[in-house]
Amino acid sequence: MSVLDLSPVRSQFPALVLEDAGRPAIFFDGPGGTQVPQCVIDAMSHYLARTNANHGGAFRTSRESDAILKAAHEAMADFLNAASADEIVFGPNMTSLTFALSRAIGRELRAGDEILITRLDHDANRAPWLALTERGVVVKEVDFDPADCTLRLDDLAGQLSSRTRLVAVGYASNAVGTVNPIAEIAELAHHVGAWLWVDAVHYAPHGPIDVQALDCDFLVCSPYKFFGPHSGVLWGRYALLEQLRAYKVRPAGDLPPDKFETGTQCHEAQAGVLAAIEYLAELGEEFGAPFAGRFPGFTGRRLALKQAMAAIQAYERPLFEHFVAGLLAIPGLSFYGIRDFARFDRRTPTAAFRLAGHSPQEVAEHLAQRGVYVWSGNFYALAVTERLGLEATGGVVRAGLAHYNTREEVDYCLACLREMV
Repeated sequence: MSVLDLSPVRSQFPALVLEDAGRPAIFFDGPGGTQVPQCVIDAMSHYLARTNANHGGAFRTSRESDAILKAAHEAMADFLNAASADEIVFGPNMTSLTFALSRAIGRELRAGDEILITRLDHDANRAPWLALTERGVVVKEVDFDPADCTLRLDDLAGQLSSRTRLVAVGYASNAVGTVNPIAEIAELAHHVGAWLWVDAVHYAPHGPIDVQALDCDFLVCSPYKFFGPHSGVLWGRYALLEQLRAYKVRPAGDLPPDKFETGTQCHEAQAGVLAAIEYLAELGEEFGAPFAGRFPGFTGRRLALKQAMAAIQAYERPLFEHFVAGLLAIPGLSFYGIRDFARFDRRTPTAAFRLAGHSPQEVAEHLAQRGVYVWSGNFYALAVTERLGLEATGGVVRAGLAHYNTREEVDYCLACLREMV
C-alpha cells in the first residue's frame, strides 16, 4: 500500500539512527516538531560558514545572503501556492507572527467589532485575538463536538454577523488531528465580509496547501513542523498586507514583506527552510508522479511540492489506520477524535488517547524508557483538553506519525502500550 519506499527516505534523516533503550529511537513526537533531513543541516551550516552577513550590504557575503533569503521566500510561495513571494513573511515562530499581525489588524477594528475563534485551536490562534478585547473587540468562541472532536460548523455559521471582522481557525487540530473544511469556512466568513485567518501549523507536514484555492486571507505555518528549522511563516493577501499598518522601526521598508519582518531575521533558518522545500520537491519528483493528475495547471516546483504532499498523505493514511486499529484493541484505552476509517480524510495521523489506570505522563514516561518518543499534556491546545474535561487530570497522550515512520515502529509502540494493561 506504501507509495514511498521508506529506505531511501529514512536514510536522509540523521536523527533516525539515534539509539535509546538499546534500540533505534522511535520519533512519534512529530506534532511538536519533526526531524530534519541532512540537506537542511548542510544548508544552515553552509550559510553560517560561507554567506553569514546582514541584509543589504554591497559586499559579496551580504549579496549572497540576500539571494538565499529571496529564494526562501520564493520557495515558501511555491509551497503554499501564493500569488507572489512578496506575500511571504518570515518570523521567529507562528505565535510571534500572529501576535504581531493581530495588533496590526486590531488597529483597523472598533469597539463592538467581533472576532470568532474556536475551542479546537492551539492557544497561539486564540490568545492573540483574545488580547484585542482590551480594545473593546468582542471575541466569540465556536464549539466542537466532543464525541469526535469535529468543529461545529452550525455553531460557527450561527455566530457570524454583520459585525464579524475576522474568523480565526486551525487547518487541523494539533491535539486530536481533526482537519477543518477551510474553503467552506472561507465562504461563510466572506459572506459577512470577514477575513479568514488560518493556522496551518499542524496540517502542513501532512497534505498540500493551496492558499488561492482555499480562498483564505491569511495563513500561518511553522517550518520546523515540516522538516525544516525553527522558524515561522505568514502568508497574507498582498493587498491586505499592504493595507495594514505594521509596528516597525522607521528605516524598515514600507511594503510587504519588509514592513512585517522586524529587525534582523534568522537568516540561517531561512536557508534551512529553502533546503526543506527543496527536499520535499525532490520527494515529489521521485515518488509523486501518480498524483500529478490531481493538480491541473501546476508545473515545476509547485507541482512537485503538491505531488510530494499527496504522496505523503497516501503513505501515512494506511500506516495510521493500522496504528489506530491497534490502539482501539487495547483494553482500557480511550481514543479522542475521528475513529471511522472512512472519514480519515478529515484528520491527520495524530492520535490522542488515555490509558485507564495511568496518567498521560506515566504513559509517556513508560514509552520513553523503551525508546518511543511521544508527548503528554495539552500541547498548548488548552481549550481542547478543557472542553473534553481532561485538563485537570493531565490531558492526553499524543503520538503523531510522519512519512519517515514505519509499520515496525507502530507495532513496537503498540506492544509497549499493551505492557501497561
